[in-house]
Amino acid sequence: MRNLVRQLRTERGLSQAQLAAAMQVSRQTINSIEQERYTPSLPLAFALARFFGTTVEEVFDADE
Repeated sequence: MRNLVRQLRTERGLSQAQLAAAMQVSRQTINSIEQERYTPSLPLAFALARFFGTTVEEVFDADE
């Protein structure tokens, strides 16, 4: 699933480890999401959107 997690994270100057700590997941989970190898659970998707001050639909694109 295409997403903007890497873009949003780098715009805020965060490392994968910092974002992972904020989301209470591993850095590998963030890496896998950014590489589009892993689709996050719905609670994690909402948490990421909330963290970045946007909507799930703006962060994740299921049509791709």
